[in-house]
Amino acid sequence: MNIVVMGAGAIGSLFGALLAKKNTVVLVGRAPHTTRIQQQGLTITGKTRLRVNVPTVETTKEITVSPDLILLTVKSYDTETASAQVRHLLHNQTMVVSLQNGLDNIEKIERYIKKEHLLAGVTTHGALFSNPGVIAHTGKGKTILGETDGRPSERLQRLVDLFNEAGVETIMSTNITGEIWRKAIVNSSINPLTAFLGCKNRYLLENPLLGKLVERVCTESSMIAKAKGIQVSAQEMILRTKEVIQETAENSTSMLQSIQQGKRTEIDSINGML
Repeated sequence: MNIVVMGAGAIGSLFGALLAKKNTVVLVGRAPHTTRIQQQGLTITGKTRLRVNVPTVETTKEITVSPDLILLTVKSYDTETASAQVRHLLHNQTMVVSLQNGLDNIEKIERYIKKEHLLAGVTTHGALFSNPGVIAHTGKGKTILGETDGRPSERLQRLVDLFNEAGVETIMSTNITGEIWRKAIVNSSINPLTAFLGCKNRYLLENPLLGKLVERVCTESSMIAKAKGIQVSAQEMILRTKEVIQETAENSTSMLQSIQQGKRTEIDSINGML
């Protein structure tokens, strides 16, 4: 399958490297990361050890393949720009999958790309940008994919199979909207606290005061979701959030990484949307 990964950051590069083992993958990112990959290949360290040579470009104008799949892994605030840039690459069968944080990405994408192309996903994999050309896979997680209208489909099953064949443990969901909300609740309870404190995920449970604060944020976010018709309970989400913290104990959240790099965060699409 021809795959374009729009947003070669930590998660985009990780998924691109894994998918490149059996597919034709093109990464779209920024220098110096793209330059180093062109020169020396893409290296994944940590939970996955891999080095792949994968075509990498800085603009979609440089892409020469006709993509069967476009994986959107850009930050939520870049969603509209990225959607506009990939629109010209689409053919009738192209799937566009949002694998992003935040609650408002699908609505942003639909301003530029027709609904029939769209699918969505969430993942709990942890990845860090170590150096240009090098990504650290800090935590293995699960990935969930679904049609935006919740129906099972042949193309969704093909996509799930494709990810599993690449070593990305993936399941199908008939309620991807609910999964996006659950991911946002978890993110709202973890990411801002780690960004404020400059800490790894594990510290949120090591410190009793922070553990209580995680529970309070999680409860409030769950109440908002429930008011929007999402079938969740605060207790369920507190347990899930603590599981994620334990599973990604040594991870630094993407929000903390953004703060450390002096970049804009995705707070508006997570806690801001809530």
